[in-house]
Amino acid sequence: MRQPVSPSSRHLPALAQADFALVAALLLFVLLAYGVEQWARPTFTPLGLILTGLAMSLVPAAVWLAFFYRRDHLEPEPKGMVFRVFLLGALLAAAVGIPVVEELFAVRSWLYHDGLTHIVGGILVIGFTQEFLKFAAVRFSIYDSEEFDEPLDGIIYATAAGVGYATLLNIHFIVDSGGADLGAAAVRIVFTALAQASFAGVMGYFLGISKFNPDLSIGWMSAGVVFAAVLNGLFFYLRGELAQGGVNLDTPSLLGQWGLFLAIALTLTVTYMITRAMSQHTGEGQPYE
Repeated sequence: MRQPVSPSSRHLPALAQADFALVAALLLFVLLAYGVEQWARPTFTPLGLILTGLAMSLVPAAVWLAFFYRRDHLEPEPKGMVFRVFLLGALLAAAVGIPVVEELFAVRSWLYHDGLTHIVGGILVIGFTQEFLKFAAVRFSIYDSEEFDEPLDGIIYATAAGVGYATLLNIHFIVDSGGADLGAAAVRIVFTALAQASFAGVMGYFLGISKFNPDLSIGWMSAGVVFAAVLNGLFFYLRGELAQGGVNLDTPSLLGQWGLFLAIALTLTVTYMITRAMSQHTGEGQPYE
């Protein structure tokens, strides 16, 4: 069995620190958007509103890539490969994910019928569709490459796919809704990016472990997709329940954007759990087995 050198004791703290810094940077982005909206009170044409929203949709991806380059300096991954996985996640969302959810399953016509339908549909349709496609973006591209040479790479490449997927979801939302107010758009863009990256990170952890444990491969990878899909569906359900409970996620009230705080809490919790779980599979200066 292949035995690569495990991530050093410095790698995991660097990963966690960068993720926490990413959350802080995206929160600053939301605050700036609200500040501009409240104090400058810009006016937009319909086209200008869409173009502004599209530009804002790219901010989480740009911020994530910047922090990726920072956190990956200890053992750099090929930047071109990471970007290709990011693009593949985005392309799969556009070509398969969004059409399957909105056209094949037509979720808008039945998903919100009642609470049970909402949560089961969120997991089985939305969760599994999105997480399988992010899984496919990694499994059928970089997974068998020599560049995927340590368990931590599973998290890095899966997160890249997740951020790409989230970017297309945000672009679709902006175009489909004809734009959005700066503050509301910033909140939705950020919580979508954080949530999708977190789910992908969970799945990537399972991918990274299975890569170097052939006996676990099929079952472990399947468990990763299932776990990520359940988290995805539960998050989707909770976000919808908050909105229906009087907290409208598309309104410009900062204090009312509980979906954003839910995404932040999820991201920080998942980052902590992944760091702890990965550290249990590695030992300082010891090979990963």
